[in-house]
Amino acid sequence: MHILFLTDNFPPEGNAPATRTYEHAKEWVRQGHKVTVITGAPNFPEGHVFDGYKNNWYQKESMDGIEVRRVKTYITANEGFVKRILDFLSFMFTSFIAGFFIKKVDLVVATSPQFFTAVSGWALSGLRRKPFVFELRDIWPASITAVGAMKKSLAIKYLEKLEMFLYKRADMIISVTNSFKKELIERGVVADKIEVVLNGVDLAQYSPVEEKEIFLAESNNLVGKFVIGYVGTHGMAHALETVVSAAEILKKYEDIRFLFAGGGAAKPMIEQLIHNKNLTNVVSLARQPKSQMPSVWSLCDVSLISLKDATLFKTVIPSKIFESMGMGIPMIASIPTGEASAILKRTKSGVVVTPESPELLAQEILKLYSNKQELMTLSKNSATAATQFSRAKLAKSMLDKFEVLVFK
Repeated sequence: MHILFLTDNFPPEGNAPATRTYEHAKEWVRQGHKVTVITGAPNFPEGHVFDGYKNNWYQKESMDGIEVRRVKTYITANEGFVKRILDFLSFMFTSFIAGFFIKKVDLVVATSPQFFTAVSGWALSGLRRKPFVFELRDIWPASITAVGAMKKSLAIKYLEKLEMFLYKRADMIISVTNSFKKELIERGVVADKIEVVLNGVDLAQYSPVEEKEIFLAESNNLVGKFVIGYVGTHGMAHALETVVSAAEILKKYEDIRFLFAGGGAAKPMIEQLIHNKNLTNVVSLARQPKSQMPSVWSLCDVSLISLKDATLFKTVIPSKIFESMGMGIPMIASIPTGEASAILKRTKSGVVVTPESPELLAQEILKLYSNKQELMTLSKNSATAATQFSRAKLAKSMLDKFEVLVFK
């Protein structure tokens, strides 16, 4: 089977969509299938093309057996509605043109969060008369208004119409959460064509470690410190100012350190807050290569999951939950009660606190700092839970669903 996969993000970018697509595609190739990925020049989230790449009209690359085709796009940082829409539209057009020349395709898959990629996927599937799979990673454009990036407007109304059009035209929808599936059914999408494949972790890459990576620990003065780590994209959805406020509350504790590792639209604001509050108990690391992420995770005694207190975020499952499990790191989740919090409670791999409440977050951090036995129990539970979310198993599950669609 030849799978044509359209995605706005792909390694060396290290965000959740890029990682999921790459790890799935790598497993599908291992299973004997051909995978062609159409994407852009790596630039997320800062909007700067990574070293070694150019924003050319067309580039070919092979990555672990995956045929990668990179196309030219309008590049901008992950902020600003109008510029991001131009970015999305440019990829819609150039990915369609590139997809037109990919030969002998059996299946077209396009992934969100933004839906213009899915428009290209739908158009290519119609042109090829092949099944179209819409991988739903986010309820977009609802997430735009949820983070306050834009208010309800005529533009949002038209995007919602496009959203429903694509749901109805897709031969299959792969949702990354059960909550998304439930919402789509409530909105009139046929239940039988919606499948759920959760996010997961590559257990060949992520596993518990006994000690912090020595170079990173020493260079950031984290040796012997109790580290609360937020690792991942710093976006408008993540309410990271709450974490900075918790760090301010706990600044008198010499052994407690907060680590922010990653990049994103909110990164400059967070670093300015840290500077303004003169917080010496906070370390900020720039975005690291994907290969270095296990080393970054090794610095953390506790993984912090943070989201804004918005109804929409009850339905999302941050992918850093699964990487934390892979590393055997206990979690504190400052998130709305929903599907993600249910996973943590069911697996007993972390604790959940009311989102956007720095006082409650600081209290929970102190509890784990003071109770090493509880910390150890949560750590063991986290590592045990990781096997439920093995990326290899989930990739196989998704492949099985593709085969049913192609060979029915």
